[in-house]
Amino acid sequence: MFMKKWLAVENGFLLAAVCIVIPLLFAGTFIGVADNGDFLRIMGSIGLNYYADEPYEDRFFGYSHALFAYDTFFRGFYPSSQLILVVTARFIGRIFNGDAFDIRVLGALYAALLIAAGYILVKYNKSKSLIIGLLLAILLLFVFFDIAYLAYFNSLFGEPVSHLSLLLTMALGLMLVGQEKPSRKTLVLFFASILFLVCAKTQNAPIGIGFALLGLRYAGLREDRPWRRLAAALSALTVVVSVGMYAAAPKDFKDINIYQTVFFGILNESPDVEGDLEELGLPARLAVLAGTNYFQSDTAIKQNDPSLKADFYDRISHLDVLWFYMKHPGRLIDKMEYAAENGMSIRPYYLGNFEKSEGKPSGALSYAYSGWSEFKRHYVPNELWFIVLVFALYFTAAVWEWVRRPDRKSRVAAELFVLLGLTGIFSFLIPIVGDGQADMGKHLFLFNVVFDMMLVTAVIWIAHQVISLFFLRERNRVAVQ
Repeated sequence: MFMKKWLAVENGFLLAAVCIVIPLLFAGTFIGVADNGDFLRIMGSIGLNYYADEPYEDRFFGYSHALFAYDTFFRGFYPSSQLILVVTARFIGRIFNGDAFDIRVLGALYAALLIAAGYILVKYNKSKSLIIGLLLAILLLFVFFDIAYLAYFNSLFGEPVSHLSLLLTMALGLMLVGQEKPSRKTLVLFFASILFLVCAKTQNAPIGIGFALLGLRYAGLREDRPWRRLAAALSALTVVVSVGMYAAAPKDFKDINIYQTVFFGILNESPDVEGDLEELGLPARLAVLAGTNYFQSDTAIKQNDPSLKADFYDRISHLDVLWFYMKHPGRLIDKMEYAAENGMSIRPYYLGNFEKSEGKPSGALSYAYSGWSEFKRHYVPNELWFIVLVFALYFTAAVWEWVRRPDRKSRVAAELFVLLGLTGIFSFLIPIVGDGQADMGKHLFLFNVVFDMMLVTAVIWIAHQVISLFFLRERNRVAVQ
């Protein structure tokens, strides 16, 4: 019995995961992701800085960094659940090295969360078939342990928080429906992972409303009052935090996003710039900014020009942008096609993975264990029709499972998978409505995570149907004999 327990699929997954992560992130050549300027808002909040003086071209875009200097807290503040994990890693790191913070401490924390999420997914979804368990473990290791995902761990980007919190949300959500009597501790962890997802980035905030509504469905998994009250309270908390997260977004951050959305989104390659400005209620003089982004230095009107406050920033919101696209669905579809073209690359190919000391060219990338990300980039169709087809088939299967399984737990599980798909749709559209065409590939990171989770789910579901059909035929054959 003891030997059989240790030979369980989830334990094999655990061993394989450790054997993949250690060589890629912590042994040998350092692999991370170069800063594109986003690190600064996190470093200012949690007391880190660059470790050494270096030219701009060495600090940004071309080379990653393993070491950072300790600095004072709250030189600025960027609201994000990422701060909790980075501060935790900072304190741990200082115990071992008081002179410099090694980003691999944070990477180890992220890796532990990834392995935990995968372990739970395998343990509670392997079914009675060894084939299903092995297939799920292999797919998780092949897809989500790809270097395109793992390299982010050794960086101060917020992408790993969205990635890991969504995986943990799905893992814990399925664990709850898989337990004979769902535990309160698991329910609290489930909502904690949801809150980490909601608070990872401002653009994730609306996702919390959907998960809060699903949380009310989890309240029905047990009949006792304390359980129901806890689920209802946590759902209400999720709504409050989601609204608060959006409201707490810094004004400068909102200004950048709305500038990108209008000038680098709606007006970028617009057939009628003046007409679009008039419809948006903006002055015609802003036409000179069409096709520009917020970070350009050669714009006809500076992005922080005082006149833009009254003429632009105070006169438009993302609701105006959404209404514009609702009135012009063809324009929205054009932007969606552009997003689809950039939506199958997990990693930002313009950000280097190596430290300069390795002697590699600026922007050099690591392709160790990159089978999934490279296959996806080169062979998975990056066209809108394919994305629509995948989502349509996925939702059809999820709804079919909901209809054919009348028990509450199965239906809640199906609803969780439906919400996963809806999260994918939201994460595909929000960069268009919220940030124009700026850095589209990187802003579609969460969409990539959801899309990959949907594909893994689809393969497991199809395999389960095939195996079930095979055993049904075998039983019928034996019965006839």
